[in-house]
Amino acid sequence: MPFALPSASTLLARLLVLLVGMPVHEWAHAWSAYQMGDDTASLQGRLSLNPLAHLDPIGSILILLTGFGWARPVPVNPNQMQLNPRTGMAISSFAGPASNFLIAMLCAVPFRLGLLSLNSIDVIGGSFNLATILWMSAQVSLGLALFNLLPVYPLDGEKVLVGLLPREWGDRLLALRPFGPYILMGVMFLGIANLLIGLVWSPLLRLLFLW
Repeated sequence: MPFALPSASTLLARLLVLLVGMPVHEWAHAWSAYQMGDDTASLQGRLSLNPLAHLDPIGSILILLTGFGWARPVPVNPNQMQLNPRTGMAISSFAGPASNFLIAMLCAVPFRLGLLSLNSIDVIGGSFNLATILWMSAQVSLGLALFNLLPVYPLDGEKVLVGLLPREWGDRLLALRPFGPYILMGVMFLGIANLLIGLVWSPLLRLLFLW
């Protein structure tokens, strides 16, 4: 099958991931770690919202072409944090997805206040007004947050879960890390990731904009 260029609305969504979602996500990791006493990311220039500080060239190109890619992980040293290392790592890891949830909530505010209407959204016709941009930003932000909360290494959800579980159970989860990337690829290939995210994504979107 020949490669098809993404539609204008799809390309916009992917640009939002690159220029907003991922930089904010990585900055949140760096900022939260810094607040707990770890300046590793700060010393490497990662305590910044500048996309150039976080984006990976190959991962960025793949996002634009396929919708799947990655940013450069923020370096975090939990042993420098003022909390228990596992707890500190869990907080720093959760900060990334939490920042994307916050973006989605802020995108919904103009609709909740009656300043914008859902009827103005046009993701098919290509007329990218403010309502469309905010709607797609919320969709992208929620998707990015939920994907990263999947409890599979190297995603943030695995580190959060290790910090929440009793130490013995956390150790068992850590033992699976060498297999994490393969498990993640399998979960994505089988469509399990999309299924799990979809079960939560749609209700959350309705909660933010409609209920």
